[in-house]
Amino acid sequence: MKHLITTILLICTVAFTFAQNGDYTAQLEASVKKLDQAKSVGDFQLLEKTFVQLGNAQKTEWLPYYYAAFCNAKTGFLLQDDGEKIEPYSIRGEAQIKKSESLAKGDGKVLAEIYVVQAMIYRTKVFISPMTMGRQFGPLSDQFLKKAQKLDAENPRAIYLEAWTKYYTPKLWGGDKDLAKELAGKAIQKLGNAAFGVVPHWGKAESEALLR
Repeated sequence: MKHLITTILLICTVAFTFAQNGDYTAQLEASVKKLDQAKSVGDFQLLEKTFVQLGNAQKTEWLPYYYAAFCNAKTGFLLQDDGEKIEPYSIRGEAQIKKSESLAKGDGKVLAEIYVVQAMIYRTKVFISPMTMGRQFGPLSDQFLKKAQKLDAENPRAIYLEAWTKYYTPKLWGGDKDLAKELAGKAIQKLGNAAFGVVPHWGKAESEALLR
């Protein structure tokens, strides 16, 4: 009888775990679909909260924290002309992307995705005050982009971020708008065959914006 009760409890636990995992997957898929359509600061901040909740519920998955950090990075880019508002987003984003990295289990392709967003987060810190924070966080952003490219040279999001950097860096300091557009076109080409779902697939709209 005791053995039977133990077996029943084990079956119930497994069934509950499967139900939880199914619910998590469905919520993550729905949230990523909404992220694909997000455009405003409000959109990204609502989704950040959702991804944080998913991460806190699941605890072992890198994707929710990655997407929460990405939402904060996008918010920072949208607010780049209003630097004083960016700091709380950059602080949260940095903590979230480091949490995502801690869950990546050393997977090079995953780390490449994470480092692209980490480079974006450090770029948002430059936006806060280019004169005082640019010297520290500009090179740090470049460093993480290079780490991403070393792990996955063909990652279209890394290619996009290099294009963005080349486009907005003054020519005197190594900027090159023609090269930036060439890189943006390369990113778009690679994203033409991108698989959708919950894996990172953003970057097409951002790359297209550099070609306008």
